[in-house]
Amino acid sequence: MYRSMPTEPTRDGSPADTGDSVVTLDQVPRWSDTEVRWSSEHKGDDSNFPSSHFPDPLASASTSENGSNGMVSRFPVDHEINSKVYLWRGNPWNIEVDAVVNSTNEVLIKSLDYKGITVLAKKVKIALENMDEAHSSPGLHAAAGPGLAEECATLGGCRTGMAKMTSAHELPARKVIHTVGPKYAVKYHTAAENALSHCYRSCLELLIENGLRSIAMGCIYTESKNYPREPAAHVAIRTVRRFLEKQKDKITAIVFCTTTSTDTEIYKRLLPLYFPRDKHEEEVAISKLPADVGDENGETVIDERKIRIKPLPNAKKTEPKPSQVSNDLPLSEVGLARRNPSYLDTYLDPAFMSLIKDPDQRRKEQWEKAAQAQSGWNCAKMLGYGNLGGPPLSAAEEYSLHSRYLAKANSTNLSEIAEMKIVYRGGIDSEGRPVMVVVGAHFLLRCLDLERFIMYVVKEFEPIGQKPYSIVYFHSAASLQPQPDLGWMRRLQQILGRKHQRNLHAIYILHPTFGLKAAIFALQMFVDNMVWKKVVYVDRLLQLFRYVPREQLTIPDFVFHLQFAP
Repeated sequence: MYRSMPTEPTRDGSPADTGDSVVTLDQVPRWSDTEVRWSSEHKGDDSNFPSSHFPDPLASASTSENGSNGMVSRFPVDHEINSKVYLWRGNPWNIEVDAVVNSTNEVLIKSLDYKGITVLAKKVKIALENMDEAHSSPGLHAAAGPGLAEECATLGGCRTGMAKMTSAHELPARKVIHTVGPKYAVKYHTAAENALSHCYRSCLELLIENGLRSIAMGCIYTESKNYPREPAAHVAIRTVRRFLEKQKDKITAIVFCTTTSTDTEIYKRLLPLYFPRDKHEEEVAISKLPADVGDENGETVIDERKIRIKPLPNAKKTEPKPSQVSNDLPLSEVGLARRNPSYLDTYLDPAFMSLIKDPDQRRKEQWEKAAQAQSGWNCAKMLGYGNLGGPPLSAAEEYSLHSRYLAKANSTNLSEIAEMKIVYRGGIDSEGRPVMVVVGAHFLLRCLDLERFIMYVVKEFEPIGQKPYSIVYFHSAASLQPQPDLGWMRRLQQILGRKHQRNLHAIYILHPTFGLKAAIFALQMFVDNMVWKKVVYVDRLLQLFRYVPREQLTIPDFVFHLQFAP
C-alpha cells in the first residue's frame, strides 16, 4: 500500500505528504532548522483562518513590547530540545516513526460506513451515537487494515486523558498509541485543559515505557468536542516542551502533524513561544506567552485548591513520649490514664492544630472589626462617594461570599437582566485575553434589582475570571443615568473575590468624564489601589481598537453617534 516518494511543498512553502507515500524523518524538517516566519501574505491561504484575531507573536513590534523588562524566560532557548521537534503538514500515519498517535473515542471504534450494510435499527442508533463521540481516524484504520480494529476491540476501551498501545499492522510505524481527548465546555475549562495535557503526556510516557524513541502526533482536540483550536495548541506544545525538559535523553523525535492550514499556521506562530530558536524569539516570547503556562508538567494549577498548612507560631517540635502507664495498674485505671489530655498532647501535630482557630479569639476579632467600622471616620462618605469604610474581608470570607452568590445565581432565572445588555461577553483583546463589555448607559438604576444584578455579574464573570482577562467599559452617555455609589462597587469587588482582581489585566474606559475620573481616584484611595490602577482611559474608538480589535466588540449604536457627532 505504501511507497517511498518525494514530498511536495504546500502553498506556504512547508513540505507535505502526497497521499499514501511513506515519509521518513529525513524528509520532515526539524523545527530548529526552519527559518520560515509567518507573514501577512500567507493569511489569504485559508478563509477560515482568523488572522485578525491572533497577531503574530514574532511580528515586529515596538521596543516596549519586545523588551523582556528584566523578566526571566519561562521557556529558554534549548537547542538540544529544539532538534527533537518537527512540524509536518499531513497525516501522521504516513510517517515512518516508532509510534503514531490516534485520537479516538472511549470505545476505540473507527468511524463506520453504512453503505450496503443492513443492520437492526437499534444497532444503527447505537453506532450513530458512538460516531458522534468518535474521532477514530478512518484514514488511519483504512491504511492499517482490518487487523487494527480487531486488536482495538480487545483492549476494553480507554478513558479520557489516558492512552493505550497496539501494533501498527500495515502502517509504516511500529506502534499506534490510542488516546481519548476531552469534551470542552467553558464552565469546565480547567478540567478540559488538564485532561488534554494528560493525553499528550500519557502518549509520551507510553512511548518511553515501551522503549520507543520517535512519535508522530496529530491534533488530539477535535471540532466535534468543541475544543478551541488555539488554546488547545498552547496546551499541546507546552506539555511536550515540559516533558522533553525531563526526558529529552529518551526521545529522538516528536512530530507535530497538522491536516489543515489553520492548524499549521497556529503551530507556526506558537512554536517560537515554547521552543525559541534564538535569543530574539526568547525575548519576544516573554511578553507574548499567556499568564498561565501550567506547572512543571504543563498542567493548569488553581491556587485556591492548594492545601496550605502553616505551623503554629513559636510552636516547638516535640517527640512523642512513650506511655508511662504502669503494667501493674488495673485495666480501668489504664483506660483513664490513656484518656488524659496531657498524654494525647504529645501526639498532636502543631501544623494540624494551627488550622483550628479558637472560637473566642474569632469572636473577639469580629467585634474589633465591627467597632472599627462604626467608629472610623469615613472620609469617602463625607465626600458623597458612599460607605467605603469597614475592614477588608479575609480570603476565606471572600471565598464563602462568592460561593454563596454563585450558587444562588446558578439556580435563579436572570434572563431579564441579560436582556438589558449591561454586561455581556466580548471577544478577545490584542493579546488573546477574553474581554467582558460593560455599557454604563444601560444601567437603569431605578428599574434594576441590585442584588439580582450582582448575581448575574458573578455568574457571567466566573468562566473568564479563571485566567487573565480585560474589561471594556463604555461610559458614553452614562452620566445621564443615576449610578450606584462607590460603596456598592466595593461590595461587588469583594464578592467577585481576589482571584478576579488578580487576573484582571486592564479596564479600558471609553469617553470618561471628570466625575468618573474623580470616582476612580476615590476607589484607588479608599478601596483597592492595585485593581483600580489598571484603568486605562481612552477618548476615541480608534484608541480603544489598539487594545481590543474592532471585530471583537459588539458596540451599541449610540456610542458611534456620540463619537462622530458634530
